[in-house]
Amino acid sequence: MTQPLDFHEQPYSWWKNCMENYIQADDYELWMIINNGPRIPKKATKDGKITPKKPQEFNSDDFKMMEKNVKAKKLLYFGLGPD
Repeated sequence: MTQPLDFHEQPYSWWKNCMENYIQADDYELWMIINNGPRIPKKATKDGKITPKKPQEFNSDDFKMMEKNVKAKKLLYFGLGPD
């Protein structure tokens, strides 16, 4: 994967379209996380309620899910830059 385009002085709409295409081409699931928010591992309690899992309850699939969240955030940080 190459680094995303930094947003500096170019028009925002152009940069936004470039970033959207870049992220979708790299991993469409990351694009869905960016648009819909992070995915959180959940569990059903004994009374049938759905609650977030504690990190010590994560299994390998949960860790993969959390990695996707962080990768999505990383793409946005690298694409925006410090300014």
